[in-house]
Amino acid sequence: MINKERVIMALENLRRIDETKIEVPIGYKQGMRVNGIIYVDQLLEKELEAQSIDQVANVATLPGIIKSSMAMPDVHTGYGFAIGGVAAFDLKEGIVSPGGVGYDINCGVRLLRTNLKKEEVLPKIKDIVNVLYTEIPSGVGSKGRIRLGPEDERKLLIKGARWAVENGYGEAEDLEKIESGGCIDGADPSLISNKAYERGRAQQGTLGSGNHFLEVQYIDEIYDERAANSLGLFKDHVTVMIHTGSRGFGHQVCTDFLEVMERAVNKYKINLPDRELACAPYESPEAQDYLSAMRAAANYAWSNRQCIMHWARESFMKVFGVSPKKLGMTLIYDVAHNIAKIEEHEVNGKKKKFIVHRKGATRAFPPGHPELPGIYRHLGQPVLIPGDMGRASFVLLGTEKAMKETFGSTCHGAGRVMSRHQAIKRARGRAIWREMEDKGIIVKSAGRGTLAEEMSEAYKDISNVVDVVHKAGISEKVARLRPMGVIKG
Repeated sequence: MINKERVIMALENLRRIDETKIEVPIGYKQGMRVNGIIYVDQLLEKELEAQSIDQVANVATLPGIIKSSMAMPDVHTGYGFAIGGVAAFDLKEGIVSPGGVGYDINCGVRLLRTNLKKEEVLPKIKDIVNVLYTEIPSGVGSKGRIRLGPEDERKLLIKGARWAVENGYGEAEDLEKIESGGCIDGADPSLISNKAYERGRAQQGTLGSGNHFLEVQYIDEIYDERAANSLGLFKDHVTVMIHTGSRGFGHQVCTDFLEVMERAVNKYKINLPDRELACAPYESPEAQDYLSAMRAAANYAWSNRQCIMHWARESFMKVFGVSPKKLGMTLIYDVAHNIAKIEEHEVNGKKKKFIVHRKGATRAFPPGHPELPGIYRHLGQPVLIPGDMGRASFVLLGTEKAMKETFGSTCHGAGRVMSRHQAIKRARGRAIWREMEDKGIIVKSAGRGTLAEEMSEAYKDISNVVDVVHKAGISEKVARLRPMGVIKG
């Protein structure tokens, strides 16, 4: 049965709650402990995949799940959990699943602002794209400028972005504007396999491939002037967005622990609708070991983005011949969107700690939250949502409603509507880089195939996705950013 027919059948069994969300009721699949909630309006509902609806239902069968199995409007089929999935689990009855974090542990987004204006940068956009491409390695298996010895790598896994700053890659104040301060406690380097160490040794400070990018943008629309000004965002000013994660290191950590979890499923007699949801009870040694290794990979990713930011700053100073002060390239924020974290949330009137899995979903904490940096506590957490390379990206703020409804979560990007294979097929005979240049966007990529895989048509329209979370009140629009130059892996 083709996907469209399956989706129509699936949607007949769902219930629209309001204009921004639909319910996957208990009973949609045998064994569901809670319902599923998918944040989509009627427009994005047409782009839902039957398999991703099934995955939301599958997650709802897992032991100790709290409230609902959720998916954001950029939802699409992933490994185990749908990408865009959010699920919180009780610390006594619940589980930990690598499929709820993903292979690219702490894939995330970092946004930098500058004092430069669009009209200053446009005449030199090709120059800056070329320099950035030269200075920041990208592509499959790319090797960076940093060569880590075994002791350095272990220190990096414990310290995260702080390791990068201590080694001259950026400033101490950068750390204040990174989720978790750029370092999550509890990483244990002794749990990392030799293969993961080998893969991570040469990839620190690299973008990688696929949907990872570095983008030079300008702010073309402000929705909330007070909030934008507080963040240092002004119309027509240039920003830089970095999207990458833990590279081969994180991929290997996930691969290693999926094998551990597959054995744990049998050991603890966990009944699963899909073996890709392999998991272990939160209190088990297997789950605790995975979380300690995942934290090491998350720290690797925060250090990675910190190093890339440092070289981006240097590249801009070189091309524009300006001092750091005049350039004013400072960090707005850095968010993770593939991670599991222990957080306190209120459920049924009681505050309690849960393990929250976000896979292709971003924290959206409200004003006043103790985990926010002091500078943003009055505003709420900056939420960074990249789109495809041809359209736009958005800055939003977290809300109290997100805290109540989604464990303080929102979407993480546009979400694919085509597989990579379909996109390559669709792009046959086309010069995507030229199509982009015709739109005024300069693109540089390690391979032609990447541009085909990443063309705009392969993704949902980011504006539609962001409209859903804004209307739902789980994050609020602040500014829209348009691409000028893009470096792709």
